[in-house]
Amino acid sequence: MEPPSRPSDFTTGTFLVLITVIVWGIQFPLAKHTFDAINAFHSAVFRFSLPAIILLIALGIREGWSTVFIGKDKFKVLGLGVIGMCGAPSLIFGGLMFTRPEIAAIMVATQPLITVLVQRLLGGPKPGLVSLLCVAVAFLGVVTVVTKWKTSLEISQTELLADIMILFGALCFVVYTISTARYRHLSNLRLTAWCMCGGAAANTLLVVILVSAGLITHPSMAAWLSMKWELMFLAIVGVLGAMLTWNLGSKKVGALNAMLFINLIPIVTFSIRYWQGYRFEAIELVGAAMVIGALSVQNISMRIQNARAAV
Repeated sequence: MEPPSRPSDFTTGTFLVLITVIVWGIQFPLAKHTFDAINAFHSAVFRFSLPAIILLIALGIREGWSTVFIGKDKFKVLGLGVIGMCGAPSLIFGGLMFTRPEIAAIMVATQPLITVLVQRLLGGPKPGLVSLLCVAVAFLGVVTVVTKWKTSLEISQTELLADIMILFGALCFVVYTISTARYRHLSNLRLTAWCMCGGAAANTLLVVILVSAGLITHPSMAAWLSMKWELMFLAIVGVLGAMLTWNLGSKKVGALNAMLFINLIPIVTFSIRYWQGYRFEAIELVGAAMVIGALSVQNISMRIQNARAAV
């Protein structure tokens, strides 16, 4: 059970998490655009290495250079960084290379319901009937967006594998968010810097392995330069800024409350895709509404339960 937050902390945390999910909703269409020149795995090296360097310098200046190299729980936090900042983005953005941004957004939006199931597996409370129904409805919503319930399934094996990768990436980020709540004694700067370093190192190692295996090739300098502004946004705003606000916000409101805001991601992504000229079929919007509706009901249900428990 997570300790209750003060009202002021909860309000601040809510604002920080809200800003984060809006940024994440923007970055799915933007990242998909960069894949025309830079694959997801090389992109991840840049997106996490640059923020890691900036955060380590900030950590050394603010808390002392010794905190950069030593500290309690450092290696555990580095391990969490591998899960949350390598496992999650590599699977999510690697899958995004072969599927549509709106599908990725819908998959990621299921994280609040995944959180309920993961917390149960970790010894948490048994999900109630409402939670289980929400999981079922959200699952049907995801299936609706992906398949559009066509008589003949118009989805390739590659795209199906990509969607599964994104789902497992979402699971990795759920595990990361739940686990970071255990390190409330660490400052937000130290927690984020150490996690970012773990992620940057793991992403670099992953690229070395994939290139050595001949699965990907190094992008040319011209390719990097052609996407310089997009990559800077993804690194500075989408990773550095978003992870700082996410870690601090989720610590203030709790992992489950933070995950409940994820339902805004598909709304942002769908809006941007519409602005870009993509026109959704009615069945896709129905599926998205099912996911968002299930998350909203779960949100209300959890708040009622918490209010009753507090009485």
